[in-house]
Amino acid sequence: MGAMSMLALLVTHPLEFRTLLQYYLWHDQRDVSADHERESTGWDRETMRRCWHFLDKTSRSFAAVIKQLEDDLARVCLYYLVLRGLDTIEDDMTLPDERKQKVLRSFHELTLTRGWSFAENGPEEADRQLLVEYDKVVDELLLLPPKYLAVIVEITKKMEVGMADYAHKAATTGSVYLEKIEDWDLYCHYVAGLVGEGISGLFSASGKEAPFIGEQLELSNSMGLFLQKTNIIRDYREDVEEHRYFWPREIWGAERFGKACGGRPGFKEMKEMYEPGNEKQALWVQSALILDALRHATDSLDYLRLLKNQSIFNFCAIPQSMAIATLELCFMNPTMFQRNVKIRKAEAASLIMRSTNPRDVACIFREYARKIHHKSVPADPSFVHIAVACGKIEHWCEQYYPSFVRMVSSGGAATQQFNPYDARTQVAVANEERDRELWLEKRKQDILAKTNGTDLAGKLKNQNQDTGSTFELLAYVGIVFALIGAVIIGGVYFLIYYLDA
Repeated sequence: MGAMSMLALLVTHPLEFRTLLQYYLWHDQRDVSADHERESTGWDRETMRRCWHFLDKTSRSFAAVIKQLEDDLARVCLYYLVLRGLDTIEDDMTLPDERKQKVLRSFHELTLTRGWSFAENGPEEADRQLLVEYDKVVDELLLLPPKYLAVIVEITKKMEVGMADYAHKAATTGSVYLEKIEDWDLYCHYVAGLVGEGISGLFSASGKEAPFIGEQLELSNSMGLFLQKTNIIRDYREDVEEHRYFWPREIWGAERFGKACGGRPGFKEMKEMYEPGNEKQALWVQSALILDALRHATDSLDYLRLLKNQSIFNFCAIPQSMAIATLELCFMNPTMFQRNVKIRKAEAASLIMRSTNPRDVACIFREYARKIHHKSVPADPSFVHIAVACGKIEHWCEQYYPSFVRMVSSGGAATQQFNPYDARTQVAVANEERDRELWLEKRKQDILAKTNGTDLAGKLKNQNQDTGSTFELLAYVGIVFALIGAVIIGGVYFLIYYLDA
């Protein structure tokens, strides 16, 4: 933001100005071009500098979190560029299907072919230049450790098959819509779920996370689907205007949403939703789509609880926090059908600074789930289901991070305290006391078992008697030493007195 923009923000939204100021002053930003970072980020090579440039161009927000990854793991940006290049070919409607199929289905081989690039995309493709200079990406890929390269190639193989199938279907059948929710899930799996699986594989391969993280395929897939579905919902107007249709007809064409608006028919075309007079029915459709996206929320929270590396946690948590905030912004917001909406910069900065541990991220999810529930209206056919979905997030948070337990920082360490005004505190304290008594009883039984069933009280009595005898002996020794000392002192005094006389 420029100086004038910040000044205007200070006058109109002073709290947001404070948040942005805190972010710019205190939030650490890794500089991949710094001298001490060049060995791990590859900035000393022209080809890698160009890759970082393409990353900033394709996704500035995603680039910011990638750069925060520790050491050479930041070069996961190459993984992102490979998949972005694949997606650019799949999205290009100017390419003949025959040519597109050939390139897509062999992309995992082409992406390792030194000197390969692709200049056949239409001039309007936003990431065309990435493929024109793709040989630089290839050069850097071949410098990656084999443990990383194997993961990238494997995910590319899977993703290219799915993208090629969908592109071929659209080109040969004339069907431009996804029909079922299952089709929507499968499409999102190919373009985002697999990305999550690959990211988990890279985390495990780096050794910064446990090996089992790479095996969490279902949770990794849900992480990707939550982000992808959020983007698809938000980008409705932009996608429709460019003749890209990712919403499933099973939802947007459902008759029940028309009936809820006075017996109107369901939508026949997706573009009808932004036409005047269709606002309410479009909101019911939007609500159902957001409901479908929310079913992945608790899986995302489950995944985040498994991570132990701070930079990896931030990398995963920040986009998830942004996603739940974006869903809340879109929910019951008719503006979304007219233009692309985004959360405000100060809100984004606040989410970045707060998304540092599983508890705080859970609180963020609960906060926005409550806002979604508050905005829902009984006239919405999905009203009850929205309440249930938000309740599941609330229940998850209470299960793992109860709201009556406070985390208090003292002396650099965090300790938990119970809220004395919450009725659940009495139950928690009683449970702790019960657990303590059970532990003491178990400890007592263990001691008895080790003494082979002998009388513990008798042993303690004997031990006390032995201790008493020891004290008596020490007392006698003390008396003897006292008498000897008295005799010596008396003798010395006598000699001094005699000599003086």
